[in-house]
Amino acid sequence: MSALLEVEDLRVTFPTPTGPFEAVRGVSFSLGRERLGIVGESGSGKSLTGRAVIGLLPPNARLSARRLAFDGVDLLGADARMLRRLRGRRMSLVLQDPKYSLNPVLRIGEQIAEAVRLHRGGSAREARRRALGMLEAVRIRDPERAMRLYPHEVSGGMGQRIMIAMMLAPEPDLLIADEPTSALDVTVQMQVLAILDNLVAKRGMGLIFISHDLDLVASFCDRVLVMYGGRVMEECRARELASARHPYTRGLLDSLPRIDRPRELLPTLSRDPAWLDPA
Repeated sequence: MSALLEVEDLRVTFPTPTGPFEAVRGVSFSLGRERLGIVGESGSGKSLTGRAVIGLLPPNARLSARRLAFDGVDLLGADARMLRRLRGRRMSLVLQDPKYSLNPVLRIGEQIAEAVRLHRGGSAREARRRALGMLEAVRIRDPERAMRLYPHEVSGGMGQRIMIAMMLAPEPDLLIADEPTSALDVTVQMQVLAILDNLVAKRGMGLIFISHDLDLVASFCDRVLVMYGGRVMEECRARELASARHPYTRGLLDSLPRIDRPRELLPTLSRDPAWLDPA
């Protein structure tokens, strides 16, 4: 079976007063109908990699790759019309902060229903029914009331669940989830992960799960990419993450607080410039 997503030598570069800065440096991976986790500290290039795949980079960013293909479609050669057809309907992105993603002047129900009708068609009644069903699926109490609210009237955790519902409503083949559960309490977090897991298992969706939470990624994903300085330091099976060998991955793991190993101070992560050496 061919890969759903193929990424080879992906690079994202920004102009600066002192010259070009390469924020993503030669990232390569493939994704099937599975759950791929991407972990690393802030600034490691996780989110930029996800945005580059779906084509939502800042205007001043320069994107290049030897290959960037989704289900056989060359994303580098695709025109704006083709990308609009893919985004939302077949590829979706859940961002970390719903405040910057939800339209402040439209009610929640209107926004979800619009996503359904735009990407899947159907009547307004069917789109509304689908929107209600997705709000129920992400465990929002009284979804009828939530449909009538504006984004400023919901909490951060509720807004995050609404964003997840909106992105999942068109039933995409690929979902890029950037810290999708960071604003949720543990109980709701597990419920949302169960929804994502069900979509991967039953619909054959591919999922890129970007997170700082190594324990969560290890328990939820199938494979893990560990990123530092725009590069992939290590790739392993998620269940083997605790046994990873790269010094950077070991440093991340050792920096996690553990109930069974109380320490006054957590160790400081050491970094080796050689990790960024393309050789």
